[in-house]
Amino acid sequence: MFAMNFVVGIAQVLDAILSIYFWVVIISALLSWVNPDPYNPIVRILRNLTEPAFYRIRKWLPFTYFNGLDLSPVVLLLAIQFAQIFVIRSLYQLAGAIH
Repeated sequence: MFAMNFVVGIAQVLDAILSIYFWVVIISALLSWVNPDPYNPIVRILRNLTEPAFYRIRKWLPFTYFNGLDLSPVVLLLAIQFAQIFVIRSLYQLAGAIH
């Protein structure tokens, strides 16, 4: 019973973190359209949270950036959705199997 609750707890916390990061990516992508003040603390936090992931996606998948259009946020959002569907559901199934 303890192991099942532990796995369910991990799944729920991971799901919450992924959901929050999903919205952080969306907000960051929307802000990139309006070119906000780069010295704004909120803008800096959002950039610090998302830019490392965007950079890795652009590096690994160079076709995500073409003609000034950056699709790395879309790729990251799809990866988050995949993680929520595959990893979280797998953790819940593992918890069910432990019970």
